[in-house]
Amino acid sequence: MSHRPRTRTVLSCGLLLVPLAVSAAACGGSASDQLSANPYDAGDQITANTPDGKQKADPDKPLEVSVKGDEARITDVTATDSTGRFVRGELSADGRHWRTTVPLAAGTRYTVRVSTEEEDGSPGRKTLVVHTTDADGQLTAAFGPESGEYGVGQPVTAELSRPIKDVKARAIVESALKVDSMPRVEGAWHWVDDKKLHFRPKTYWPAHATISVHSNLTGLKIAKGLYGGPSKPVKLTTGDRVEAVTDASAHQMTVKRNGETINTIPVTTGKPGFSTRNGVKVVLGKESFVRMRSSTVGIAAGSSEAYDLPVYWATRVTWSGEYVHAAPWSVGSQGAANVSHGCTGMSTSNAQWFFNTVRVGDIVKVVNSGGDTMTPFDNGFGDWNMPWQEWRAGSALKSKASTTTGAAEREQSAADDARLRPGL
Repeated sequence: MSHRPRTRTVLSCGLLLVPLAVSAAACGGSASDQLSANPYDAGDQITANTPDGKQKADPDKPLEVSVKGDEARITDVTATDSTGRFVRGELSADGRHWRTTVPLAAGTRYTVRVSTEEEDGSPGRKTLVVHTTDADGQLTAAFGPESGEYGVGQPVTAELSRPIKDVKARAIVESALKVDSMPRVEGAWHWVDDKKLHFRPKTYWPAHATISVHSNLTGLKIAKGLYGGPSKPVKLTTGDRVEAVTDASAHQMTVKRNGETINTIPVTTGKPGFSTRNGVKVVLGKESFVRMRSSTVGIAAGSSEAYDLPVYWATRVTWSGEYVHAAPWSVGSQGAANVSHGCTGMSTSNAQWFFNTVRVGDIVKVVNSGGDTMTPFDNGFGDWNMPWQEWRAGSALKSKASTTTGAAEREQSAADDARLRPGL
């Protein structure tokens, strides 16, 4: 190989960090016509720690590039993934070696462009294509509820595809599950178990809020052999703040919209032995007709407490079968006594009004009942019955601020995530 003679003054750069396409010429020396010379193929001079043939590179190891012989040095390296995002790396002071300084992503194609320079100033170029092996497993998150409009009590849920037990891995996962809201609120994730998380604000969501939920798990290393995969985002909005508060001892429900009382309804709740649960519940669904059988809640057929009834305008608040519904058979007791088996009963017209007024996610609270308090997670959404400090203790990111980002901050947050993500 013959090269045109060049003369060039080279200044030492020390350890050169290469987050983007950074030329060694930026450290010193004059820009001369050497820079415009047609580069030669430096393929014979460049070696990399990538497997040959059809084998793929291990994403758990750094990608390393070196130059052979004493006649050339590396002046510039740019590495990008398949989407064009740059990979950070460092060049040794002598220009002989370059390596990535962030983890690579699994199952990804990287293009590495290496620039060299010989002693006479002749520029060389070499392009390497590196494929990393797929992860042994992928972790994804299924967010809930589905996109749509909900009441201000609706928690956000994330169901992971694999259990995560390790505390450090949990912190990695949780930091990648993003909840953005307008207006901004204080809120946090809480690990219900190894696969399920709930997110709620410190207090209820604001009325007419917009909540966007997405994952930054894709390509993220969670643990050895486990990387994040894609997850479908959801977008929620809240309507008016609708709260129904039932005073079991007064046999009365008060319904408020945005803080103003819009209806007061005489009701009956659970009688002794079947007392309605105290605490905050969230509307889970609405059924204009449901057949209620006592056998589904453990009451034996044929016993004195057995029942089998057609029920209309039923608004569900627990998975075990607690509803707010029409109870025309108990109108005489509504407003005066508690005679139900745990549900909140009211007249047919009032039940229809309630059914048409509330939406999934609205708040239904019971006070002054002889029953236990609604549990947080195993029978619907009782999340609001857990004190905030206890809720925050269930986060893997206890030391970090628990706030959502607003629209103005979301773009900056996305930019920050891009800089911090493995492989970027």
